[in-house]
Amino acid sequence: MKALLSFCLVFLLAVPAVNAEYDRNRAVPVEQVLFGKVLSVRNISQKELIADKNKGWKVFGGALLGGVIGNQFGGGSGRDVATILGAVIGGSAANNRNPDHKEITLHLVEMMIKTDQGKEYMVVQDFDPSMVFTKGDAIRMIFLQGNTVRIDLQM
Repeated sequence: MKALLSFCLVFLLAVPAVNAEYDRNRAVPVEQVLFGKVLSVRNISQKELIADKNKGWKVFGGALLGGVIGNQFGGGSGRDVATILGAVIGGSAANNRNPDHKEITLHLVEMMIKTDQGKEYMVVQDFDPSMVFTKGDAIRMIFLQGNTVRIDLQM
């Protein structure tokens, strides 16, 4: 049992952390820039359920902690039973304590845009409080790689 516990601790420490932060200082190639005006603006909110990606690790940690605590009780085969029971109870408690999903609210802005070439586009993007759009605003529509579009105010 101690060998299994040592392996689990070494495995837990050897797994690299994943860092998925947004890199603000990255240059992205621009495919096209169009200029136009905002025809209409609508602020919308969208609720989204996000899966808890760390749930498995939390359950594993709860089982590991429960097994360590259970290992402190009894002797001989009673200790083995207490260790297994502690692991099961710890894993179950961690599983029940943490929900599978969490809810987040996305604040978005939906805009109808008419370009200087006469084409109309509907664009939905994240709401940015430092860049509030109103009807009639002069904008630039920036097309990035990967079918991504960003609307900015012309300054």
